[in-house]
Amino acid sequence: MHVALTGATGFLGLRLLRRLLGTHPSVTVLAHAGSADALHRITRFFELTGSPEAFTAELPGRLRVVETDLAQPRLGLSGRSFQKLADGLGAIWHSAGSINLEGDLPELRRINVEGTRHVLELATAGRRAPLVRHVSTAFVAGSRRDGVAYEDELDDACGFENAYERSKYEAELLVHAWSRKHGRPALVLRPSILVTDLPPHPELPSHPLLVIERILRDARCTAGTEEPGGPAGRPLVRMVGRPRGRLNLLQVEHAAEVMTRLAGLTPSGGVDTYHVVHDRDVPVPTVVTLLERLVPLSIDLVAAKPDTPSALEALLDFYPGMTAYLAHRRRFDDTRVRTRLGPSAASAPVGLDYLWSGLALAPAPGACPAVLPSARYA
Repeated sequence: MHVALTGATGFLGLRLLRRLLGTHPSVTVLAHAGSADALHRITRFFELTGSPEAFTAELPGRLRVVETDLAQPRLGLSGRSFQKLADGLGAIWHSAGSINLEGDLPELRRINVEGTRHVLELATAGRRAPLVRHVSTAFVAGSRRDGVAYEDELDDACGFENAYERSKYEAELLVHAWSRKHGRPALVLRPSILVTDLPPHPELPSHPLLVIERILRDARCTAGTEEPGGPAGRPLVRMVGRPRGRLNLLQVEHAAEVMTRLAGLTPSGGVDTYHVVHDRDVPVPTVVTLLERLVPLSIDLVAAKPDTPSALEALLDFYPGMTAYLAHRRRFDDTRVRTRLGPSAASAPVGLDYLWSGLALAPAPGACPAVLPSARYA
C-alpha cells in the first residue's frame, strides 16, 4: 500500500515520516508549493537526529515529492496530475496545517479547513479508495476548562479559546461528513501539546512552546522596562491561571509511534477517533517556571484579569489564545488508546528538565526579536 503524507517537513510530520519509512518502501510527500526544498529539509532532519548514513543516502529513491497547494482545489494540480496522484495511493496522512494560536479565522480556515476539504477530495478521487488518517488536536474540546473531554465528543457548545481550535473543529466536521457521505472509514488522531527534548537547531522545525516564548519576549520588549517589578527585579505579569491547573504535554516521538500503531488497527467502518495524549498531565506551575526561565519575567497566577493592567499585561491581552491554557484543569480521556495498545501506550514522564532540554538554546534573556513569528504551515 502506497502512502502519501502532508506536512512531512513539520514538527510532527517529520516524526511520522520516520515511522512510515519504517513500514513502507516509499512515501509520497505532498509538499507546500514554493517552500524550501522539501527533500533537503527532510534529509537534514534525519542527519541531525542521528539516522545512519546509509538510510539518508536512500531517501531520494524512497521519497517522491509532489508540490501542492492545499488551499486550492485539486491541491493546485492539473486535472490529469491530480487523478494520477489519487489513483496511486492506498492511504493519505494529513498532518499539514497552521498552528498559529493568534491567527485570524479566515486565514486559518483557508489552510486548516479548506486544506482538509481538498485532501478529502483527493481520497474521493482515488480508484483504490485510499484510507484517510487525519491529524487533528485534542483542543477541539474548546474552552471547557474542567471535567473530562471524551473522544466521541465533537461540538461547539462551550466555544473555543482561539480561532485555531475552531478551525480544527471545523476540519473534523468535514471528515465526519465525508465518511457518512461516501460510507468510508477515517481515522482522526487528536494529539495534545507536542514537545521534545531535542535542542533547537536552525534547520529543524521550531518547538511549539517557542512561539509562546517569542510572544512573551516581544511583548516585554515592546512595553519597555518601566514595569512593576517582581522578584530579582523582573517585570511582574499577572496572568489568569490556576495554581492547581494542568496541561497535557506529550513527547512528539511517542505521539508518532502511537499514531502509526493506531493506523494499523482494523477500522470500524466509520470515523475512529483517538486522543493521543500523555497519561499524566503537567502542573501549570511547572509551565510557568519554564516560561520564567525562558523570558526575564515574573509570572503571578491570578483568578481574574487585573482592573488596572500594566502596559505589558495590556499587550498580552492581544494574545488571549496563548495565556488561556494556564486556567485549564480538564482531562482528555484516552481509554480507547490504552485498551487497544495496552501498557505500551504509556509515556515516559514530561517534567521541567525534559522541557528545558528542548528549549535551552532559545535566545538569550533580554534579546528582543525583530518580528513575531508567522503562522507555520508545514
